[in-house]
Amino acid sequence: MTTTAHRSRPSRIPPRAAAVALAATTVLLAGCSSDGKGDNPLAENESDGKTVVVGSNNFPESTLLADIYGEALRAKGVKVTYKPNIGTRETTYGLIKNGSLTVLPEYNGALLAHLDPKATPKSAEETTRAIEAKLAPELTLLQPSPAEDKDSVTVNAETAKKYRLTPSSSIADLKGVAGELVIGGSPEFQKRHQGLLGLKSVYGLEFKSFKALDAGGPLTLAALKQNEVQVADVFSTDPTVQKEKFVVLRDPQNLFGFENVQPLVYKKGLPQQGVDALNAVSAKLDTKTLLALDAQVQLDKKDPLDVARAWLKSVGLT
Repeated sequence: MTTTAHRSRPSRIPPRAAAVALAATTVLLAGCSSDGKGDNPLAENESDGKTVVVGSNNFPESTLLADIYGEALRAKGVKVTYKPNIGTRETTYGLIKNGSLTVLPEYNGALLAHLDPKATPKSAEETTRAIEAKLAPELTLLQPSPAEDKDSVTVNAETAKKYRLTPSSSIADLKGVAGELVIGGSPEFQKRHQGLLGLKSVYGLEFKSFKALDAGGPLTLAALKQNEVQVADVFSTDPTVQKEKFVVLRDPQNLFGFENVQPLVYKKGLPQQGVDALNAVSAKLDTKTLLALDAQVQLDKKDPLDVARAWLKSVGLT
C-alpha cells in the first residue's frame, strides 16, 4: 500500500495493532459489568462525548468506507479517531452496541441476516425497516446509499470453462457438480445462512469441502486464482473479478439479499452535523463509484485514506 511519508494521518491503528487490541478487548469483554462497558479499552471515547470512533470490518472496502465517513466528519469539524480492520460483524456489532465504536460502515442485507436470519425482505426499504425492528435501541441506521456490494458465489475461469458457466448462469447450475468442488470463504461463511447453510437449504448445494480463508480478501482471491478452491465467496464490487475473468453466478432466490452500503451509528455518540455529513456521503455514493474507488485501493495499491479524501473533494463534501 502506498503511503506518503510526510503526511499527517488522523489517529488510527494498523491492522496488526488492531488484532492485538481485539484480542485484549475479547478478554476484557468477558468480564464486562452488566452495563456492557466494563473496562473495555475501546470504550474510552464514549465518556467524553467529543470524539467519534469510526471502525471497520476486516476487509479493504470496509476500511475505505470508514475513511470516507471519517474524513467527511472531520470536514464538518467533528473530532475523529479510527479503529480499522477490527474483525467480523460478529465482533463489531457488539462493539458499536456498547459504544466502543460510534460509526461503522454496514451492508443492510448482511446486517439483517445477522439480526434475523429468517427475514426475506423484497426491497432495500423493507430491509431497513426489518433491521430497525431488530436493532439494539442504542443504535440507528442513517440513510442507505445506492451503492451495493453483495456476497457472491463466484467461480474461477477454469471452473467456468469446465462446466460452461457464464454470467447468465445461476447458483442453481452448480447443483449437479457441487460435490466435485471446493468452496472457500471466511470461517463465518461456513456457519451463516448467507453462506453454506443457505446454499444448502435454498439451492440444495453440498460441496466437496470448505476451505477457511478470509472475507473476500487476498487469501480468498489467491486461492480462487490458483484453483485451490474452485468456488468462493467474493464481494461483487471486487475489481479482481474482471481482472481474473472470474464468473459471478446469479442469485435468483435472492439468498444474499439487498446489500446497500449504510452507516450504522451509536446514537449518543454522533452529533447532528455528523448525521448530516454521513447522509450527504450516502447520497453521492453509487455502485459504479464504489467499484472505481475499490480498484484504486486494491489494484492500484493507493492508500485508502488518500482515495477517500480525493473522492470527497471531487464531490464537494470537503
